[in-house]
Amino acid sequence: MAAVINTFSLTKFYGQSRGIQAIELEVEKGEIFGFLGPNGAGKTTLIRLLLGLLKPTSGSSEIFGLNTLTESLEIRRRVGYISGDLSLFESMKGRGLINLLNSFHKNHSPRLDELALQLDLDLDGPIRAYSRGMKQKLAIIQALSHNPDLLILDEPTTGLDPLMQQQFYDIMRDFKAAGKTIFLSSHILPEVEHICDRIGIVKEGILIDVENVADLKRNKIRRLQIVLNRDVQAEDFDLEGVEILAIDGRKAEMVVRGHPKMILDHLSNLPIEDFVFPEASLEETFLQFYETGSPS
Repeated sequence: MAAVINTFSLTKFYGQSRGIQAIELEVEKGEIFGFLGPNGAGKTTLIRLLLGLLKPTSGSSEIFGLNTLTESLEIRRRVGYISGDLSLFESMKGRGLINLLNSFHKNHSPRLDELALQLDLDLDGPIRAYSRGMKQKLAIIQALSHNPDLLILDEPTTGLDPLMQQQFYDIMRDFKAAGKTIFLSSHILPEVEHICDRIGIVKEGILIDVENVADLKRNKIRRLQIVLNRDVQAEDFDLEGVEILAIDGRKAEMVVRGHPKMILDHLSNLPIEDFVFPEASLEETFLQFYETGSPS
């Protein structure tokens, strides 16, 4: 598939302070790409560079094959954007704001009222009366309302309750199904796990890895707590992919990497009284990246 976003050693410093450094990234057409890292890692800096809102210290980037600094106007015509620092015209009504912003675009989405219904938002209410979550819904609608080819979203579910987050994920899946592309910045691990095809992990302004979410899921890390009817011995769990964290008499806690079948088969041969083996999460894997730069 053709790349929609390309960056070439893209670097931004704010004086002596780092923003991002030597980012090499490619986002393919029709994928949902998650840019993952804690606050302050450089996610917003990259987005602002892609939109031509900042000038890079060095390096360059392209969207649709267009230079993001010199051809940003043409790029923005084809991009829907949600800022992480949301600011709206408080004196307007929701529908009036959408209509104003759409007047700058040739393409208008026929789904305006459908989106408002999905997100349970009254577009005819005054924005000044909107809650934080309602303003975020309006931001989502305006990003989609001109039928863009690419969405660039900076922490898009901020302020949304869990039900509305699920609606947002459904809308993103529909957008992808239409052949569009999504670049999603987030520090929320379940969010990228729900909808992203690939993720880039950024640490202190440096892109430390790009992974398929499906591959990460296969290598997710679980924590196992177990109680035997006798004292635990270290050799009880001398298995590949198992790391013992603590042993306390009959109790043990360990980390299990990869597919759980091997450890479950092994447990059937031990005198178990109780165990806790919760559903795997990307969080442990993500933290491993941050500690070592590797998922294992």
